[in-house]
Amino acid sequence: LDSLRPEAFAVCREASVRVLGMRHYDVQMIGGIVLNQGSIAEMRTGEGKTLVATLPSYLNALSGKGSHLVTVNDYLATRDAEWMGQLYNWLGLSIGTIVHNLSDEERQKSYNSDIVYGTNNEFGFDYLRDNMKFDQNEFVQRELNFAIVDECDSILIDEARTPLIISGPSEDSTDKYHDINKIIPHLKRDLDFTMEEKSKTVSLTEEGNTKVEKLLGVENVYDISTIGLLHHIYQGLKAYHLFHKDKDYMVMNNEIVIVDEFTGRLMSGRRWSDGLHQAVEAKEGVPVRSENQTLATITFQNFFRMYNKLSGMTGTAETESLEFKKIYDLDVLVIPTNKPIARIDQNDLIYKNNPQKYKAIAKDIKKRHKIGQPVLVGTVSIERSEAISDSLKEESIPHNVLNAKHHEKEADIVAQAGRKGAITIATNMAGRGTDIMLGGNPEALARNEVSDVADPQFEKTLEKYSRQCLQEKEEVKSAGGLYIIGTERHEARRVDNQLRGRSGRQGDPGESRFYLSLEDDLMRIFGGERMQNIMTTLKVPEDEPIEHRMVSRAIEKSQKKVEAQNFDIRKHLLEYDDVMNQQRNIVYSLRSEIFKSEDLDKSYKELLGDLSSEILDRYVPEDAKREKWDLEALSVALNKQFGFSLPENEAEVWSAHQINEFVIKNVRVKYEDQEKHLAELKDEVMRMIYLQTIDLQWKDHLKSVDQLKEGINLRAYAQKDPVIEYKKEAFNAFEEMLYQIKAETI
Repeated sequence: LDSLRPEAFAVCREASVRVLGMRHYDVQMIGGIVLNQGSIAEMRTGEGKTLVATLPSYLNALSGKGSHLVTVNDYLATRDAEWMGQLYNWLGLSIGTIVHNLSDEERQKSYNSDIVYGTNNEFGFDYLRDNMKFDQNEFVQRELNFAIVDECDSILIDEARTPLIISGPSEDSTDKYHDINKIIPHLKRDLDFTMEEKSKTVSLTEEGNTKVEKLLGVENVYDISTIGLLHHIYQGLKAYHLFHKDKDYMVMNNEIVIVDEFTGRLMSGRRWSDGLHQAVEAKEGVPVRSENQTLATITFQNFFRMYNKLSGMTGTAETESLEFKKIYDLDVLVIPTNKPIARIDQNDLIYKNNPQKYKAIAKDIKKRHKIGQPVLVGTVSIERSEAISDSLKEESIPHNVLNAKHHEKEADIVAQAGRKGAITIATNMAGRGTDIMLGGNPEALARNEVSDVADPQFEKTLEKYSRQCLQEKEEVKSAGGLYIIGTERHEARRVDNQLRGRSGRQGDPGESRFYLSLEDDLMRIFGGERMQNIMTTLKVPEDEPIEHRMVSRAIEKSQKKVEAQNFDIRKHLLEYDDVMNQQRNIVYSLRSEIFKSEDLDKSYKELLGDLSSEILDRYVPEDAKREKWDLEALSVALNKQFGFSLPENEAEVWSAHQINEFVIKNVRVKYEDQEKHLAELKDEVMRMIYLQTIDLQWKDHLKSVDQLKEGINLRAYAQKDPVIEYKKEAFNAFEEMLYQIKAETI
């Protein structure tokens, strides 16, 4: 492909001029080259990343294996696919989108296109779902060839801690929850059990143990056969005493819906794990649903590492370049901006407390609003954005609030955040990937008025707004461009940079400033006390801020600490998942071999050979003396596995060779019988049985590995490295699983 690059990029640039009326800048061509090499291009906001992606996508799609463009949400995937689709279609390539709620047929069609736009979750889940199917014609994905991850810091780093999990109900019965629920009200706090609210833990006292054993009619609740009950009793006590209706959860439509403690939103579809959700269901008398168990899982880190070539683009990647290199083997290259940046970044202002900070922000916004300068306020959470909105309402300043609640409107509001006098309050991540044009976006304004682009009225409306926006743009420029206010520092420096980068695109003027208070999370956890003491000693008035480089440097240091800590967590998670990743690859490739195999007969005969020799080696080892043989156990094992036994008296005098001959002959007879019996259904039945057995054993294996992971850290007390111990144990469990697959299938 590299030899085609100059011509392909030139064709794409020329096509873009003819179809979209946009010509790639030279720096955008450099971005395209970096992406095509399989690296990360750090390009500032407003440098046209959407257009850059067309160059490598086009070149890599020419191979016929497809290019994937991964975005953060469905809205962006659909928007970019429609917008850039005109260009790809003109170049003779097909285009597909993978978003929520598509059928398998639609997904298959999209994946077979040359260029596919979609979200990270959809790509990952489709991979897992394909590896649970029983018919190869139903697979939706092709080989993972080339991917460009847009906003790659968000997808490859921020979301890397969350694995994708497909779960299904487990077979455990739910009766025990009702039984235990009946006895919980009889247990008294401090007499039968003790409880610590801070860490949300409970434990039974001696009296409590005796009482529980009497009520449940068991001899010893700590006995290995009943130890499971103890866990459910603890969960029941928690459900009664630590989880409260209408605070931690609500009862709606006869089911329990969790309330998110940070945002106060209902989290429908989410369930507490470990039997806690079931205990709450039993307490509230709603139907108890069975626990879920993992059927398939993968982390984003391991999913994206499966692509033959991976690249990414974002406005902020340099601060995490070490992690990109270590985990994904991706280099980060900073692409220069098309025009020099004219934005002024002011020093941070630090206040003693939050109310003073919000007051100062409102005052600053009012001043800017008077001269018609647009303001974008970035907040860390929904709750904070509402607090600032309230302080603006008091001053009766008109403004828009943007939370993560509305995806589609989000882009529209953000696109118009550059209009004269516009004030927009947004969470830091809101509207990522949307361009803020000074003076407003004429096309979006026209579309709001005339929704159909083909309507003759649309052109007139567009012309009207184009003139209006052009005039507004000059007014906004003379007022100082877009002003960005950060209301608190984020844990990661790049999120702050992302917010700043919204202003000053393509050489426009702009300004940014962060307002902080000693009560902010980052300040409080990392050295807020020292600052507080300095302010008290110097008798700084409440409403007077500190502004000093030293403070800003101290904050940056704390951010670096938090970033390093988060990197460690992700690296640790990956060490554990790498073990599973190798095992997952083996299991999934075994499945795909079964699909592709023309001759399953051969595979089954290999299984028979393996099993027979494993059983014989175990009970009649060739190099052992006759006294060490265990013919009785061998007979039982053969009967259990193949359904025939050794002839009792004759076998006593047989040599190892004769026993071997007997076993091989009888296994063959059994196998041939089965072949005759199944006739033309043979291949189909063999394939189904093999696949079902793999799925069942893999599901059980995932469950036992989950349990292993929970307790493995305790090995550190024995001076052992938990990761190495985990690798050993998981390997042994995997070997056992492979043996079980053979035995069960046969």
